Amino acid sequence: MKSLAFIGLGVMGYPMAGHLANAGLRVNVWNRSPDKATQWVSEYSGKACATIAEAVKDAEMVLTCVGADPDLREVYLGQQGIIANAPEGAVLVDHTTASAGVAEELAGAASAAGRHFMDAPVSGGQQGAENGQLTIMCGGDEQIFERARPALSLYARAINLMGPAGSGQKTKMVNQIAIAGLVQGLSEAIHFAEQADLDVSKVIDVISKGAAQSWQMENRSATMIAGEFDHGFAVDWMRKDLAICLEEARRNGARLPVTALVDQFYADVQDMGGKRWDTSSLVQRLRSRSR
Repeated sequence: MKSLAFIGLGVMGYPMAGHLANAGLRVNVWNRSPDKATQWVSEYSGKACATIAEAVKDAEMVLTCVGADPDLREVYLGQQGIIANAPEGAVLVDHTTASAGVAEELAGAASAAGRHFMDAPVSGGQQGAENGQLTIMCGGDEQIFERARPALSLYARAINLMGPAGSGQKTKMVNQIAIAGLVQGLSEAIHFAEQADLDVSKVIDVISKGAAQSWQMENRSATMIAGEFDHGFAVDWMRKDLAICLEEARRNGARLPVTALVDQFYADVQDMGGKRWDTSSLVQRLRSRSR
């Protein structure tokens, strides 16, 4: 695919669209805040468009990375949306973390209009997007997945088709459920080591060589110890994702007691003024309660 459109230039979409442009693809971009699109074209080869309709009208593939379910409905549906204005047969790939229900809804609307939708949420955070090392979990048709794979591989280290529409979003929910427990466990471990007057960095170095090792420990423990929380996925975004997980669990009957508890812990962090801190800031909540 030579002609693409990228809708949504936030902390994830901005570098992802950049990887496509750097690979020599023709990329139109649109962002709700036009200044961001103007900034993007000052750094990369591409065109900033005034409307979604203009951005997607000739695109063989349209990629989106926006905020939540309402944003997706806004950019995909309606007379000025993606589905009505992308060419017939276009592949529509959404990287937003959203509900499985909205993915299924958009897949149905796209199919009825002769377009092909695939939900493809990502894991790896801003660092993964910038380094082209994201993990992408896809839901959709296998043939469409294979058509999209070459472009997605420009910013991903792993791309997997998980099942029909909505399966990518459900897999991302599993990812966020696992991360919530891991970060809380690591936070408690660091806090305990501090309270026990141990050399925390030395403790982490030792236990990271054994069964306690995790990506979070390898990549976030040092900044957690230092009290630095501007290195990754924001608490506000994590609460949005956990709300999606808990809602889906209510629908399918899954029991998520730890996830529900950690979600409330993140609410405490928000109340502390940490809405934009990264998710590892759970440790700061524990520190604040031991003073």
